Amino acid sequence: MLQKFKKIDGVIVVVLVLLMVISLFSIYSVTHGRQGLDGFHIRMLKYYILGFVAFFGLLFLDYRLLIKHAMYIYIFGIGVLVLVSFIGTEENGAQGWIKFGGFSLQPAELFKLILVLFLAFVLIRKNKNKLLFWRDVVPLGMLTMLPFLIVLMQNDLGNALSYLVILGGLLWIGNVKFSHALIGLVAIGGVAGGGIFSYIHYHDQVTHFLSDTLDRPHLVERFDPWLVPDEATAKASYHTKNAKLAIASGGMSGEGYMEGSSVQTERVPYTYSDSIFVEIAEEFGFVGSAVLLLLYFILIHRMILIALECRDRGGPFIIVGIVAMMLYQIFENIGAFIGLMPLTGITLPFISYGGTSLLINMASIGLVMSVKLYGQEEEEDLPKASYAAPAKQG
Repeated sequence: MLQKFKKIDGVIVVVLVLLMVISLFSIYSVTHGRQGLDGFHIRMLKYYILGFVAFFGLLFLDYRLLIKHAMYIYIFGIGVLVLVSFIGTEENGAQGWIKFGGFSLQPAELFKLILVLFLAFVLIRKNKNKLLFWRDVVPLGMLTMLPFLIVLMQNDLGNALSYLVILGGLLWIGNVKFSHALIGLVAIGGVAGGGIFSYIHYHDQVTHFLSDTLDRPHLVERFDPWLVPDEATAKASYHTKNAKLAIASGGMSGEGYMEGSSVQTERVPYTYSDSIFVEIAEEFGFVGSAVLLLLYFILIHRMILIALECRDRGGPFIIVGIVAMMLYQIFENIGAFIGLMPLTGITLPFISYGGTSLLINMASIGLVMSVKLYGQEEEEDLPKASYAAPAKQG
């Protein structure tokens, strides 16, 4: 056990502690003295304590055991997602929470880690062979689209998109053919570009289709401020417009701790959770925002180093999936408030208030650390998945 402790990446632990400090102070700044929100920083501290328990718990659990049983974990995860559609409670327009006692669980967050394990389980079977389009890429895409569609139907666009990002990252490291990757990128770019063009130039028809035909008016409220801000309603643009004003008012060094919260951020919804970057940018300015991004960079850099040093095939797949997941969350969350991305309600990793999100992120880093501890050992023979067995290259 002592030898395992010595292998722990101290830099990652220090970064996690610093992110915890930033989170607690930021949440306190925007919730202190506010009715219904006062004391959220204490709750977040409790979540962090549970998060470190999850971190150390997975740290000492051999990740290869999870990969072995990833198929069953995937089936369980799909079952829970389906269950949410029937018994889940709705918050902020998304039906994605299961509540029991005083605790709320968001299965869509949990499934991100499940998907990483499952895709790693399948890709290991390829034994470094090129991925075949119809035999490998298409089945993996369909198995990823299943939870994507379930979560999308629950109005959780942010987490649904994260599944596609995880799939893309793992297909790339999983040795997909360059021609297939190029075709995929062109197709995605074409669909995205065509969708954006259609939304802007055929706005009335598209919004009518989304609102009336598909009964998804919340998508219009999220895309309008991003793509056609001049045509967005005051209600739809309220969040992003005030967020930009708050970020701009922070300037280079910010308005000072506990000062910015009484100016622009008072008009920004959910500054303790999804919009917490706005509070950091206003109170600490560009400098504070850059420090936060630097901590994320260090964390991701250390994870990539662990992947490069790993001798087992499964370790790098897990780490790349987790890195893709976190990069997407960081870019989407911050990008939504500076006009680069649509507002999807996704949390900022380790900073935003929220128990499920924090626990999954801490567990993910614990899994990365497990790769560091056990990834140098000799690979074990794992049962092959019939649909993903290595094929002869023609």
